Amino acid sequence: VSARAKKRGLPQLGTLGAGNHYAEIQVVDEIYDQRAAGQMGIAEKGQVVVMIHSGSRGLGHQVATDALTAMDKAMARDNIRTNDRQLSCARIDSQEGRDYLAAMAAAANYAWVNRSSMTFLVRQAFAKVFETTPDDLDMHVVYDVSHNIAKEEEHLVDGKLKRLLVHRKGATRAFPPHHPLIPVDYQFTGQPVLIGGSMGTCSYVLVGTDKGMTETFGSTCHGAGRALSRNKSRNKLGYQDVLNRLADDGISIRVASPKLVMEEAPESYKDVTQVVDTCEAAGISKKVVKLRPIAVIKG
Repeated sequence: VSARAKKRGLPQLGTLGAGNHYAEIQVVDEIYDQRAAGQMGIAEKGQVVVMIHSGSRGLGHQVATDALTAMDKAMARDNIRTNDRQLSCARIDSQEGRDYLAAMAAAANYAWVNRSSMTFLVRQAFAKVFETTPDDLDMHVVYDVSHNIAKEEEHLVDGKLKRLLVHRKGATRAFPPHHPLIPVDYQFTGQPVLIGGSMGTCSYVLVGTDKGMTETFGSTCHGAGRALSRNKSRNKLGYQDVLNRLADDGISIRVASPKLVMEEAPESYKDVTQVVDTCEAAGISKKVVKLRPIAVIKG
């Protein structure tokens, strides 16, 4: 990890960041699998939860920038060609490949500490407002997972168990019940899968399935995906119009930059319910709960 990456990351620890990152106070709107939800500590409709979506901030961005420079040189040296000029890669066992995997792991560790710091701050805020303690509010972590990451995993390929480097970009890990890498609490339900909706729309918690393990290397969607580019969103949508629509839906919002309101408006994204229903219909993940936002914080 370069000195510049560390310099960028140091002052940003405990912060959300821009783009589609957020902290939301949500209400349980629907429960589809009572047993799995109960294992997560979600007992009833109307229960309040908090979802945080954030990552490795400037440190992770710089790690990627540094790796791209090194990998472009490695591609030329090793005569590697991709079908897209925006793609760079290196052989896993090359110096560039090992350096990137190590730096990416460091960035993922930073992201976990970043989210843990914000989780602490959320608990403190709730405890202060309700004049009690986080323990009395039963504010425990359901699950924390990284996406947009490469992981070394074992998968069956043509009937043979192979060790693979699985890249999940715009996807998240969704391992089935009884998988050895799942925490013991979720051995009988499958790994919790956190699907964040766009600002002002619902989010979901799913679990992984056996079919997902065989069809998609234990992966499913990690969100709705954009329907409009950020530039088109800024040009087509009005700041106050978006705020008014959120207010009409009973959603409070705090945002660091006005342009984020247009960029992250519900109209800028695909319908997350359709995306989740498609994943469930394909059998690669299974719905557990639907969450409705009542307060949104954008970095």
